[in-house]
Amino acid sequence: MCGIFGYCNFLVERDRRFILNTLLNGLSRLEYRGYDSAGMSVDGDNGIQIYKEVGKVSALRELVESQSIDFDKTFISHSGMAHTRWATHGKPSRINSHPHRSGIDNEFTIIHNGIITNYKEIKTFLLKKDIVFETETDTEVVIKLTKYLYDSQKDISFTDLVKAVVKEVEGGFSFIFKSSRYPDELVATRRGSPLLIGVKTSQKLKVDFVDVEFSEGAERATLNDPTGTGFVDVASGTTGAPHLNRSMSRAFLSEDGSPQPIEYFLASDASAIVEHTKRVLYLEDDDIAHIGAGELHIHRLRRENDNSPISRTIETLEIELAEIMKGSFDHFMQKEIYEQPESVVNTMRGRVNFEDHKITLGGLRGYLSTIRRARRIVFIACGTSYHSCLATRAVFEELTEIPTQIELASDFLDRRSPIFRDDVCVFVSQSGETADTILAMRYCLERGALAVGITNTVGSSISRETHCGVHINAGPEIGVASTKAYTSQYIALVMMALQLSEDKLSTENRRKEIIDGLYLLPGHIKEVLATAGDLQQLSKDTLSKEKSLLIMGRGYQNATCLEGALKIKEISYMHSEGILAGELKHGPLALVDENMPVILIMTQDSLYPKVQSALQQVSARKGQPIIICNTGDDNLINDYRTIKVPKTADCLQGLINVVPLQLLSYYLAVLNGQDVDFPRNLAKSVTVE
Repeated sequence: MCGIFGYCNFLVERDRRFILNTLLNGLSRLEYRGYDSAGMSVDGDNGIQIYKEVGKVSALRELVESQSIDFDKTFISHSGMAHTRWATHGKPSRINSHPHRSGIDNEFTIIHNGIITNYKEIKTFLLKKDIVFETETDTEVVIKLTKYLYDSQKDISFTDLVKAVVKEVEGGFSFIFKSSRYPDELVATRRGSPLLIGVKTSQKLKVDFVDVEFSEGAERATLNDPTGTGFVDVASGTTGAPHLNRSMSRAFLSEDGSPQPIEYFLASDASAIVEHTKRVLYLEDDDIAHIGAGELHIHRLRRENDNSPISRTIETLEIELAEIMKGSFDHFMQKEIYEQPESVVNTMRGRVNFEDHKITLGGLRGYLSTIRRARRIVFIACGTSYHSCLATRAVFEELTEIPTQIELASDFLDRRSPIFRDDVCVFVSQSGETADTILAMRYCLERGALAVGITNTVGSSISRETHCGVHINAGPEIGVASTKAYTSQYIALVMMALQLSEDKLSTENRRKEIIDGLYLLPGHIKEVLATAGDLQQLSKDTLSKEKSLLIMGRGYQNATCLEGALKIKEISYMHSEGILAGELKHGPLALVDENMPVILIMTQDSLYPKVQSALQQVSARKGQPIIICNTGDDNLINDYRTIKVPKTADCLQGLINVVPLQLLSYYLAVLNGQDVDFPRNLAKSVTVE
């Protein structure tokens, strides 16, 4: 949710204006994540300077530019960090914005993405030490604790200080720490929230990895608890200096072993880094990364059953800067809707042989036999990703003949649903960092199930921690409302079902029909996009005047109804409800009258006669339905207001039917004057529970 960005230069001369612009531009790249305030922490002429403002990054930029400071002052080495906040504790205000500080002298500052679950216990402990708090946030307790531990020990490295802090903190987080006590240094750590580090240097890196340095015997100390809060008094105990098992990577050193000119970029998302460098490494949970004097060290507390790799690979980002720019479009959401003919091709590229009717998903190759022997397949996801699972459940059951169920990740965790070793659990998430989905994944891994990840983000937690999976390759999705990621997830799941069933002769003709439909899909989506003008007019003339909307369908189109209703709700703020047409008589029919707008999905499949029954029930109550139907269905086109879409295989029809609903939601939001890409109260990547 919150956006994190940090910048550190060493032996690279940069003026203050460049540093401030780099931090502000980094925040601008992260605006799509959703936020209510922004701030930054940089070196001033007399210690650390903090700038914070409620509202957009542009407001923070205006605040910074209004300051009476020397923008031309140059720094050979400097560290700074910036943050966009999505409120969880404390209302949006300047004082509650990040960065937070240890005291009025800004000796220690911090930015944070996530939630601290034991902040009340820590705060109670610190209040008994007469420490004064300024904000209503959970994050402030972390930086106050940092100051308290530093004052108690003094002679301690920045890394060891952060280790001592992190050992006392529970919850999910990404932190970056900055301190005047450790000039030109940054320390970053994560647990459950994404964080990556970009590396930029004029010289070629000597190796493509960074070794991890482990602390031996670094279990949480059992020290006295004089406060009775359950929070141990770290400062009153003596743990001794931890023994480090060092295996320092020399990736960032010159030939003679001395540090070279280098710049580091830290961010919660690769989109903030790609304009500076494509060389990045992803931190694992409980990594503690220290940047100072041009070197990057990654430390880790040695724990039992720690199976994390002993090095962190430096990877090359595959996204381009142009992909995260709006180009000629008015909004990112509009751009991403129109990118779908291309994004669905990218999802299938190299994986579908249309001539031989064969699917090859390389990420599943070694696990196909295990999945085919599964007792059941359990899809676990949230929001739009859940709808993509719902849309493809029927084709999974039809082709694989394996019992298939779908779970909302939060409800799955609340129920502590039983999972067995012969289950296959499929975790679907655009970002790969959805908190509830990750917790569900770890729950299933603990119980021995095979974990399969379906995600759009290389290097994400789900892609790293699952046994196998599929990257949907939809390209960066900036708009909060997911569009092209939904259609690409849908296709990836259909391809997975096709590959799993390739050993069944009885499904051969059905597989060919579906693969032929995939071949025609980009052209079909283009046909729908060509009718955007008609949909815009429909939104203006009819739907924009309404307060509520019902969307009905059946079978494969149930998921389309739910996804379309979600888009309209989250972007236009108009109440909308997706209804399974078979349930119409069991309650929802009471809502239907001449004033209730209804969109009915009636494309031609095996359930077409049953949806006709729903149409008659709506019409009998004086309803005026708008029908999404196949081109050439003259009976409907002549008698009702219709939205015409091409016909394809029944299990793929939802991919085409959802596009007009995406466009309707977009046009309704624009007509109502809403901020399409940044809907209120929502964030792109939900990294808190």
